[in-house]
Amino acid sequence: MRLKSLFAIIVCCFMSGCAQQPVVVVPETIQKVEKTEPVVCPPVKKELTLAQKAKQNYSLGIIGEIEPVRFPPMKGALLARIDTGAAGSSINAQNIQSFEREGKKWISFDIVNSETGEKYHFEKRLYKQITIKRQLKNEDRYVVMMMIHIGKEKLNIPFSLANRERFDYPVLIGRNIIKGRAIVDPSLSRTLY
Repeated sequence: MRLKSLFAIIVCCFMSGCAQQPVVVVPETIQKVEKTEPVVCPPVKKELTLAQKAKQNYSLGIIGEIEPVRFPPMKGALLARIDTGAAGSSINAQNIQSFEREGKKWISFDIVNSETGEKYHFEKRLYKQITIKRQLKNEDRYVVMMMIHIGKEKLNIPFSLANRERFDYPVLIGRNIIKGRAIVDPSLSRTLY
């Protein structure tokens, strides 16, 4: 404390012009300062942004309302509508036929990429059959397991085969794919690939 007072007196004298006269420092007033360990401040915790939290906690991060997805062995991507209100996912399929193979029910169908013209014929074992409740008439659909590439994820997920020609997008991605994998921001689009 005395050292601070002495320093303040010297600074005041210097500033007021008294410094022209010699300043006498009495040795008893200066105390020896003991060596102390340097103070280490803890690192400042930086608050993560929502995007950083999403990348940290969800494999797909933040995705938009419309995203490209691929169905191997098809080369081109199809645009998918991301719908958090839909429990399952569906894909626009053409020429849907059921047949039997080794005592099991199978489904054959075609998927066409309307943007590139690419067409691929699939044959998949029937996973289950569902009824979609509609206002006018219920719709029966076949459900098959499909390999889908969405972002960096490769998933084998049930898809219902539907006629989605009246919709803007051939694929509907529901909660069975996005739950626990993504946060959806409807103001974004095409954030993947």
